[in-house]
Amino acid sequence: MKLIREYYELCEGGVCQDLLSESEKAAVAAGKEMYLTGLMQEADKPNGNNRIYEKKTLVREVKNYRKLVEENRALGELDHPDNNIIELKNVSHCVTDIWMEGNKVMGKIKVLQETPMGAILAGLIKEGVKLGISSRGQGSVHESGGRTIVEDDFQLICFDIVSDPSTAGAFMMTEAKDPSKAFSSVDRIDRQLNHVLEKFGK
Repeated sequence: MKLIREYYELCEGGVCQDLLSESEKAAVAAGKEMYLTGLMQEADKPNGNNRIYEKKTLVREVKNYRKLVEENRALGELDHPDNNIIELKNVSHCVTDIWMEGNKVMGKIKVLQETPMGAILAGLIKEGVKLGISSRGQGSVHESGGRTIVEDDFQLICFDIVSDPSTAGAFMMTEAKDPSKAFSSVDRIDRQLNHVLEKFGK
């Protein structure tokens, strides 16, 4: 299995107010909180890395990832590391909501302004720096018709905040380092149960 990373641009200005709740809007207006929202991933369409994710795969992974969101541990880093481990010292944000809109994976991210990387992220946002969201996961791929197809064994790890890559293919696939540490035993059991339920249509 390889480490797979993707890039998507967030909403213009970093925040789509129409996706925030009234309480979140009030907290943002008061300067207490900061959010990023927008497109996080997309199915059945070649992305900037010429990879295609099947919708059923993303639907399953969003469902799995929602468990982390609900437990307030859907953390991400500022910039992309070359492994599948989320380093707490580099955490800058937490995904607070994720959902499907047709083929699109949409999400809401809270900037953790009290962490060192979160403070940097908040500063970049305040300065109007263009930011993107990039998925990090592990899985197999195969080539078909000049496209790279991400296989059904793909597992979403997290979403990182990145700058707009100026070089095509800047986010390349590398070998995953110790995949066993990416998920807890409970997470792996949940994934297996979801896979069985999906397979037998329950």
